[in-house]
Amino acid sequence: MPAAVISSYDPAWPARAERLLTEVRTALASLPGSERFVHEHIGSTAVPGLGAKPIVDLQVRMPVLPPLAELAEALAPTPFVPAHGSRPDSPGVHRDAGRPGDQAEPDAYEKRLFHIPAGSAILHVRRTDSPFARFVVDFRDWLRAHPEETRRYEQVKRRLADEHAGASDYDDYTRAKTAFFDEVQPRLREWSVRRAAGS
Repeated sequence: MPAAVISSYDPAWPARAERLLTEVRTALASLPGSERFVHEHIGSTAVPGLGAKPIVDLQVRMPVLPPLAELAEALAPTPFVPAHGSRPDSPGVHRDAGRPGDQAEPDAYEKRLFHIPAGSAILHVRRTDSPFARFVVDFRDWLRAHPEETRRYEQVKRRLADEHAGASDYDDYTRAKTAFFDEVQPRLREWSVRRAAGS
């Protein structure tokens, strides 16, 4: 996995994400309860105008996570295969880290991670009640609603990408972005609560 390289926003990213989500939705339709799955384009490529690694992030939320082998079999018609991370401690491969203020049982952070080996897309499969699944959607929507924060986040990402340019992977880059998440989280949570209340 190469070091992080931030590209200018590409208007083709949402269309690519939708095509892949259609493939994933079709493949997972054979699983019990698939009508309750939520399929989403997340991450920086889902925020108009935001520079990002040119890798589309997708998310599927489902009430119960099937075993990895069962999911891999269902996704076999798609280009996605299980991802194992660059290192044994690569973040976000088998589970997500809790965010400050989260109140959830540890099992809620369990996940399944898939990718396209060519490096063009990542698929995160999380439980419906995963606080991190909710966080990534709220963060995406908050950035969409706050262009000034989108610009600031891109500056942070470009700085971190430069700092970690010599790395053989972008695990440390991923971890370093947590400082930005921690900084904005109080405002993000307040905005999310207001939005849910319709105010």
